[in-house]
Amino acid sequence: MACEADRAKIVAPGKTYVGQQGFTYQAGVSRGTVGETDVCMNVLPMPPGAKAKSHYHKGIDTIAYLLDGRCSVYYGDNLQHRAILNPGEQMFMPRDVPHAPVNDSGAPCTWIVVHSSGDDQDDIVMTPHLDRLLPEV
Repeated sequence: MACEADRAKIVAPGKTYVGQQGFTYQAGVSRGTVGETDVCMNVLPMPPGAKAKSHYHKGIDTIAYLLDGRCSVYYGDNLQHRAILNPGEQMFMPRDVPHAPVNDSGAPCTWIVVHSSGDDQDDIVMTPHLDRLLPEV
């Protein structure tokens, strides 16, 4: 009989995927890479001027850690709030809150993103009517 320890896995870098949010992610721990899990973690590199398509995760919490660079996150029902994150800072985004990171810093940045679901594309709801509210960069 297999034990839970047999499920432990290392996820090597190199695999990427394009998310509905409009970015190419570096695949990390997820249902697709380690099997059944209730949490996922991926790496999101953002070049200067990049911005996500606004969205929310239905019933799923998000934690984003800014590894390097500087980046803004717009959030709220009308993206009316703006948080500016610096390296080492984390942002908790509660489930069902529309949001979109915007790299308005003029330099690349890199996020480590964790969701309370086995895949970051689970139950993602795009909010295209809010995209016009994001700043031009």
